[in-house]
Amino acid sequence: MSKASESKEICATHGLSDANDKEKNTMEEVSTSAVEPAVEKIKEEVTEEVTEEMKQAVLKKMHSQAGTAAVKLEFMDFTKVGNTFVKKCQPTNKATDIFEPPSKRSKKNRGRNKHRPRDERPNLKENICQFIATNRDCKFAEKCTFTHDVKAYFANKLPDIAKTCYNFETYGKCPFGLACRFSGQHTREDYSSIVDEEKFGRESKNLTLSVLDPEVKTKLRKKMYKFPNADSYLDILNKSKKDHERKYQLSSSPKKSALQRSKESKGVALIGSEAALDAASTAATEPAPVKLEDGVTPLQRSEESKGVALGSKAPLDAASTAATDPAPVKLEEGVTPVPVVKKTVIFNDKLYLAPLTTVGNLPFRRICKGLGADITCGEMAMCTNLLQGHPSEWALLKRHVSEDVFGVQICGSFPDTMAKCTELINNEVNVDFIDINVGCPIDLVFKKGAGSALMSRLSKFEEIVRGMVEVSDVPITVKMRAGVDDRVFTAHKIIPKVLDWGASLVTVHGRTREQRYTRAADWDYLEQCASLCGPKPFLGNGDIFSFEDLNMQKARTGMSSVMIARGALIKPWIFTEIKEQRHWDISSSERFSILQDFTNFGLEHWGSDQQGVDKTRRFMLEWLSFLYRYIPVGVLERVPQRINERPPHYLGRDDLETLMASPDCRDWVKISEMLLGPVPSSFQFLPKHKANSYS
Repeated sequence: MSKASESKEICATHGLSDANDKEKNTMEEVSTSAVEPAVEKIKEEVTEEVTEEMKQAVLKKMHSQAGTAAVKLEFMDFTKVGNTFVKKCQPTNKATDIFEPPSKRSKKNRGRNKHRPRDERPNLKENICQFIATNRDCKFAEKCTFTHDVKAYFANKLPDIAKTCYNFETYGKCPFGLACRFSGQHTREDYSSIVDEEKFGRESKNLTLSVLDPEVKTKLRKKMYKFPNADSYLDILNKSKKDHERKYQLSSSPKKSALQRSKESKGVALIGSEAALDAASTAATEPAPVKLEDGVTPLQRSEESKGVALGSKAPLDAASTAATDPAPVKLEEGVTPVPVVKKTVIFNDKLYLAPLTTVGNLPFRRICKGLGADITCGEMAMCTNLLQGHPSEWALLKRHVSEDVFGVQICGSFPDTMAKCTELINNEVNVDFIDINVGCPIDLVFKKGAGSALMSRLSKFEEIVRGMVEVSDVPITVKMRAGVDDRVFTAHKIIPKVLDWGASLVTVHGRTREQRYTRAADWDYLEQCASLCGPKPFLGNGDIFSFEDLNMQKARTGMSSVMIARGALIKPWIFTEIKEQRHWDISSSERFSILQDFTNFGLEHWGSDQQGVDKTRRFMLEWLSFLYRYIPVGVLERVPQRINERPPHYLGRDDLETLMASPDCRDWVKISEMLLGPVPSSFQFLPKHKANSYS
């Protein structure tokens, strides 16, 4: 089926008219049920006819003005542009340039929408019990807070969203049974569930990995989980700190007289010399203080000291011993230490999907993986919440079986929690690497000393990295920003230290914390940072939006590869474009198919009951707040589009494409209704962030 016919079929299914046939379909004939906000005229009516001269002036301005995407004139929506808009493009007009962004960004258009509308909490008594929904006996019996009356539940249940259930079609059994919003396909007249034994036996394997064991969750909540490696590292670290403090106290004490020194040498303690005597006795009974060296952690030094034979003159060098004597070193009779072999991950020339808060969920990562991403990483998780066993935080660490190279990103501000969290993940979760978040600019995280604040707390930063490297069997990577303060870059001073501390990879976002996402990423500075890494891989991050961007930055900087973040949110097929080295003029029907896949993956991941449908819709709408910024290749006058370029009002090549280009939240809701059914009349949506890349 051709792209035009696919688009026409989608438009017809959802009450949209197809605009490929311009003679039969004009914008006045578009069905108001689905695209009214996207194509309605603005209040300012066009009082004069837009001349060809005016159109050429608009086109010239689009080509000359930085930050503006040049759209072909035949797609310009002059009904929305209006006379005032057009006249400002005239060379004789001295009015403020319409394409020029305001000199000062309004505070109301920055930051998060903290008072977003929330869905009403459902009445638990109206929801069916999960045991009854799946044809099981409820273990809570009369004490259950959910309804057990199946007939009453179906009498009040909303109509099915569609005739087919994705979970049933894929796996032969729907885990939500009667509560599924697509239950008509797998429910008999007597309310029993249908099971396709052939599919269920073949596809019943759980495809979502890294699910925390309930027993481990209980131990975490009761604080009974053991962290032997982390505790050993922290003990050595605390001891070295105490030794350092004792040395500092001794060095800062007043000088002693010759008489005092003489009497102390005989073992006589004088008043005022208690600290010296205590130090002398401590030195006689305790081992020498541990001194941290570059590349050597406290735990490593402790283990080396244990390997020193009595009377030997030098500590056992594990590396040299392994090279000369392959036989294992016996600590005790009959006990042979097992050397820790760390996993390795190849980052060179790989397409790395950045960890993305909220929108970088598992269904979205599956979309990117199917479109060509090589490495994926989970959303940022707070280490303290993980150690407390919060289910919502552990859900961020879930991994799909299709993610062959997968890592998790954790955020924290202290070495004890970060080391314990790393050991916990290393023992309980199937991951290929663990990333430290040193770039989060959010105030709530920054004020706690985590995220980008670690760039100003180097002593804690060192203890965190060394501790995580010590207790982990997988590589530890670091993602940071160029700096903290505006135009004050410090990453180049930190990168060599981070690599010496044991990190396997460093990624730098080419903006500082205060810059957030304003101004372009500084790739000149990233080139300087890449030169400091030597043989170890280095990834740059910022503003990659096409294969041309990637080729140019890799050629000029020589870095191993790049990390792609917002570019993947706006057009996830960027991975396909890079691998095939082409600009993909993707049609609206193909984009709609991607949204359909996201819907199916969401219903599988979050559930096909009402709660799962609501979650899938919310995350889809958050993603659509980025997706609408994409401008189709066939509409552009100048290819490729830059990530911060904003288009004037334009019409798509069909009405579905026009709807997808709408910046109106109500139109995003209409797109979600095509896939997940109608929303309640009271439903409202505002994106998480007030501003976007255009504002």
